[in-house]
Amino acid sequence: MKDGPAQGYVRVRLDLAYHGAEFSGWARQKGGRRTVQEEIESALQVVTRSAELFPLTVAGRTDAGVHARGQVAHVDLPAELWEAHREKLLRRLAGRLPGDVRIYRVGEAPAGFDARFSAIWRRYAYRVADHPGGVDPLLRGHVLWHDRPLDVEKMNAAAKLLLGEHDFAAYCKKREGATTIRTLLELHWDRVPVDTYAAQEGTLAVATVRADAFCHNMVRALVGAMLLVGDGHRPVEFPGEVLAGGVRNSAVNVIRPYGLTLEEVGYPPDDQLAERNRQARRLRTLPGQPAVVG
Repeated sequence: MKDGPAQGYVRVRLDLAYHGAEFSGWARQKGGRRTVQEEIESALQVVTRSAELFPLTVAGRTDAGVHARGQVAHVDLPAELWEAHREKLLRRLAGRLPGDVRIYRVGEAPAGFDARFSAIWRRYAYRVADHPGGVDPLLRGHVLWHDRPLDVEKMNAAAKLLLGEHDFAAYCKKREGATTIRTLLELHWDRVPVDTYAAQEGTLAVATVRADAFCHNMVRALVGAMLLVGDGHRPVEFPGEVLAGGVRNSAVNVIRPYGLTLEEVGYPPDDQLAERNRQARRLRTLPGQPAVVG
């Protein structure tokens, strides 16, 4: 796999956001399902009046229903096409794309940049309302209602047991040939005020989850396990015990996607992008485990 664009092409970085409710996830799918990737690639082809469809590479593929406001992608465009459209591309894409996906920054990527492999972390937020009256209607599309009060201190105690590099097989949907080893850099809960424009008072319980990468369903399963701690159904040690077990636990629900938002993707300084790109493509293992692709 190449570390950069082919000769005569320019790598372009796109910073974007989307509301995931009407999408079947990020990646193109068979059967005509609507995806974020398809919408952007199609819009890019139209506004550049190109006969060719230029594929996007994304920092993190989100599942159906998951939102993003800090997503990053790149696309390799012919140099002459980029020069012809670069000044007007952002405005033209805004005029072509549907209202639930926006590109808010377009620019030539620095040498060595790869939206996926150059990233050093991804940060998600999961928002939960535990108000007994439910979620304010204006927030329902991106906040989960939990019908029991949550103890954030207990959830934070449970979260500490999950930090670091582990095999998160117990919290992931296994993909053939891929590793479930990840480094969980940050996991904590905060109480934040309900949106300024919401009708009800009170707070939301918001989980911040940051890792070098995530496997399928990982964040939603982690949050599901901690909600069981927060409402008293399980002890603080429960999420850590599930992790150590190494297999999916029937008590842990993969909670609904609409409370989850990709908030930010982190990259190293420009002079370290190429090296990070190479490191991220290497095999990842834990001691005593066979090597598998990350």
